[in-house]
Amino acid sequence: MQSIKIEHYTIGREQQPLIIAEMSGNHNQSLDRALAIVDAAADCGVQALKLQTYTADTMTIDSDEGEFFIDDPNSLWKGNSLYKLYQQAYTPWEWHKPIFDRCQEHGILGFSTPFDESAVDFLESLDVPCYKIASFEMTDLPLIRKVAATGKPMIISTGMATVAEIDETVRVARQSGCQKLILLKCTSTYPAAPTNTNLMTIPHMGKLFDCQVGLSDHTMGIGASIASVALGATIIEKHFTLSRSDGGVDSAFSLEPPEMKAMVTECKRAFQALGQITYGPMKEEELSLHHRRSLYVVEDIRKGEFFTKKNVRAIRPGLGLPTKYLDIVIGRKAQQNVSRGTPVSWDFL
Repeated sequence: MQSIKIEHYTIGREQQPLIIAEMSGNHNQSLDRALAIVDAAADCGVQALKLQTYTADTMTIDSDEGEFFIDDPNSLWKGNSLYKLYQQAYTPWEWHKPIFDRCQEHGILGFSTPFDESAVDFLESLDVPCYKIASFEMTDLPLIRKVAATGKPMIISTGMATVAEIDETVRVARQSGCQKLILLKCTSTYPAAPTNTNLMTIPHMGKLFDCQVGLSDHTMGIGASIASVALGATIIEKHFTLSRSDGGVDSAFSLEPPEMKAMVTECKRAFQALGQITYGPMKEEELSLHHRRSLYVVEDIRKGEFFTKKNVRAIRPGLGLPTKYLDIVIGRKAQQNVSRGTPVSWDFL
């Protein structure tokens, strides 16, 4: 599967996963806080920071009635209208450039999720390096065509999507000019339960659509993200905040800096641990071979005496005959005197 280049980062199975910190609405309507989130994310070692580009008016209509009101008792946002929620969560468009500039200062990617065509036009004016499509917009084919036509890499979340829906989106994206496509396994609940995460879909999705696959992780903690590395995830996206106690629309399922730093470190270790298929002692293990068990004389034996289970044992270190020869050695006569603590050799028999 071909690697994908986004600015100075190479994304592929031969590289450690690209970690994206999702700011979303965790700036709490403060540009200073937004810039502090960028600084903290970079300090944690992430390779990218992502925004969301919309306004309440581009997302929905201003209504508290019916389906425009969130009354799900299990929702983090119960009691809000969609419009008021998006007013609270949106990132002012005039903040995008200073946020992206701060990303550039740190040498990390800064990009965004557009939610309508006007957002794409705006982000193009800022020359973003790539685009992310949210799960809820994955089936918005006019938006997919608009983004694909930029020719820039597309990262598409697949929460809730059927195989047929993903197939249609992938076909439209490729036909519309996208040559660099990465899908993200995603569960669109907030937070998501590990039992609903189904990471085994990652390699299956990669084979099915012949593309790289990553994880958009809404679970609590970092376990799912680390596990995804072993299944071939090349991108991991995780919501990020300075402190959950500060509140914010996504804070409840966002990582704090020490957690993000740990995730970056452990994902790197997980990738390094994958290695390759190999058997036999590695060069670094050769000294350890000396600590295998082998046959040793554990009591003095005089010439002509028999080797027995009393005077020969399988012990460490491994400088004697391999233990598989114990039954052959037992019952044989010694050709010479052998002192206690001597590794058994064929020359003694």
